Amino acid sequence: MAKRGGFPGGGMPGNMNNLMKQAQRMQRQMEESQKNLEEAEYTAKAGGGAVEVTVSGKKEVKSLKLAPDVVDPDDIEMLQDLIVAALNEAFGQVDSASEEVMGKLTGGLGGFGF
Repeated sequence: MAKRGGFPGGGMPGNMNNLMKQAQRMQRQMEESQKNLEEAEYTAKAGGGAVEVTVSGKKEVKSLKLAPDVVDPDDIEMLQDLIVAALNEAFGQVDSASEEVMGKLTGGLGGFGF
């Protein structure tokens, strides 16, 4: 009479043990990569360097530098646009770095249905 549930022989097959070890290793790599991404800083400039912004991998603004000549009280909108452009570029760098790292880590998962 066949056992209900489980695998014949009472243990996990070798392939399953290897799969579990690979999954644990990949999880550790993903956690380490995520930590590295969050600790990294990304800098972007706009307006030919008139505005420079640095953000963390957590998308927190770390610094904002303005060239004195970009501060024109009669054209605040241009300064605002340059700041937004620099921030969007820096955040885009964070997203690209994250996608690249995660793509490398998950690239081998195609056979598992991910």
